[in-house]
Amino acid sequence: MSKSKSKYILACDIGGTHITSAIITSDTWSILSETIVRKPINSAQNAKSIFLSWGSAMNESIALLGLPINQIGIAMPGPFDYENGISMMKGQNKYDALYQLDITAGLRDTLTTPTLEIRYINDAAAFLQGEIFATGRHNEKKILGITLGTGLGSAIWQQGDKAIDADLWDTPYKERIFEEYLVTRWFTRRFEEIAGHKENGLKEIIEKHNTSDSFHLLIAEYRAHLYQFLQYFSSVESCNDYIIGGNIAKAWDIINQDDYFKDFNISIGIYEEKAALIGAASQFE
Repeated sequence: MSKSKSKYILACDIGGTHITSAIITSDTWSILSETIVRKPINSAQNAKSIFLSWGSAMNESIALLGLPINQIGIAMPGPFDYENGISMMKGQNKYDALYQLDITAGLRDTLTTPTLEIRYINDAAAFLQGEIFATGRHNEKKILGITLGTGLGSAIWQQGDKAIDADLWDTPYKERIFEEYLVTRWFTRRFEEIAGHKENGLKEIIEKHNTSDSFHLLIAEYRAHLYQFLQYFSSVESCNDYIIGGNIAKAWDIINQDDYFKDFNISIGIYEEKAALIGAASQFE
């Protein structure tokens, strides 16, 4: 098949620690694997450095395709003004320097192609949309999605519609909000409180301390917080069917001990970042 630029969309999945970009072909909604670029991001940098880092990955994917791109679909964590492309993230240990900035303008200054249109979608909604699309679950009535990582993402998909952002990250819970109990920084903060020393993330905690009493207490507490969130989400949406993704979901076998979440029908996402890429590109369907 010849490469016609009208059939190709640049898709990006932006997280708190990385960007993944790739070209999607819209005739089959598949990823051109040779164009996948993944780069680490220091989200505590200044705005110019962040835009340059993002642009580097995007430009590399475009160069690997060898054709101009007219459309870019970006999966972005919230809070974010998705319609106008304005970042609203602040105080979440990521992208504070982008607060209230026009992301589209910043990207256009770094891109090597005269892109005509950039669209944004919540990262959890993109993940859920992509997983449903790729696994052929379109015949189900309703599915909820959550992503667990540097932030808490939540999304709703209903048959015949696109997945949408449920925007539950800042729902009040205990003395704070749900996000503060379900993301990576909760693990590192709480582990230091329990064990008396710091680790950089959940992966390090699992690798070094998985047999300790502190670790078992940590996981038990997290499990209880997650159950409360699922119970709340289900009560709001009258649905118990979930697809869960994000880096924390990679430890699902550890978190879901003794069939703790048997009250919910949970699938762990199998396409990970690729699902978010497909979901981001599908904005142009």
